[in-house]
Amino acid sequence: MQAIVKPSRAPGLKVTTVPKPSPGPGEVLIAVRHAGVCGTDLHIADWNAWAQGRINPPIVVGHEFAGEIESVGDGVTGLRAGHLVTAEGHIVCGHCLQCRTGNSHICQNTRIIGVDRDGAFAEYIVMPATNVLTLDGGTIPTEVGAIMDPMGNAFHTVLTAEIPGSTVLIVGCGPIGCFAVGIARAAGATKVIASDVNPKRLALAATMGAHVTINPKKDDVVKTVLAETAGEGADVVCEMSGVPSALHQAFAAVRMGGRVQLLGIPDGTIPMDFANEIIFKGITVYGVIGRKMYQTWHQMRRFLISGQFDPRPVITHKFPLPKIDDALAAIRSGDAGKVILEIV
Repeated sequence: MQAIVKPSRAPGLKVTTVPKPSPGPGEVLIAVRHAGVCGTDLHIADWNAWAQGRINPPIVVGHEFAGEIESVGDGVTGLRAGHLVTAEGHIVCGHCLQCRTGNSHICQNTRIIGVDRDGAFAEYIVMPATNVLTLDGGTIPTEVGAIMDPMGNAFHTVLTAEIPGSTVLIVGCGPIGCFAVGIARAAGATKVIASDVNPKRLALAATMGAHVTINPKKDDVVKTVLAETAGEGADVVCEMSGVPSALHQAFAAVRMGGRVQLLGIPDGTIPMDFANEIIFKGITVYGVIGRKMYQTWHQMRRFLISGQFDPRPVITHKFPLPKIDDALAAIRSGDAGKVILEIV
């Protein structure tokens, strides 16, 4: 089958032919239709410091996908050939303290497809049946199913806070930030404010429902948020960028007793004034990783099936699988929203 492979410990990806996998007991073989391209794939392609410390080539990359079940292994029930599906890309142990206390999204032994084992930038992928979720007979199209992984990050970030009736600030309007804007609106936020330095991303955020957009290059984020909230600050701040200045803006813009949700990953250590930014404000800080298994997935399906939330405006580029370099270039340009590979 055709696949996109990280062939060696050097920059670059390669489109090549690899053996088609077969499902073992408890596994499902899925013909991939669509796959989402994200920053992790860009890091692997560019062979940055994180990738050098984590990736062991050769490996098929890609961790966001949806497709059609072709066959199932022994012992699989409830899934059959022809089902349209997506899957949770974090494969967990089920035995550690976190897994056994309902927190498998922070399993100590997590293995991620496209990172720790062969991934989804291929014509076929094998997944544990426990990780597979149906797309309700096509009610959710596979191009949407393919981005439920990053969308789930946004759902996790937003919905673990009290959103109905709240003022929400989204800091960083990449694809996940733009999803977060739409989710906050759908979940009942009375005002959604979005901040980003990229005008095209701010336009996407407005399309997804932001009431107010702020470009920190032109306007003072904290002053604008205070002006929009009668001097109180935002009830909930979702920090999606990991940029040091944006992180400090997030803590400055949240109201006393408010909540800061942290999804963006900083590049290195960031000095913090813990007393004034966190303790004396009496705020709650929540670190977000992955999707709650499987609460977040069920929340997503309900929002999507009901029509409360439509992520498709965030999809700006589609490429065939062999055009992975063009897909990565679109992400590097800063002009893209969500980028998708069309595989079948």
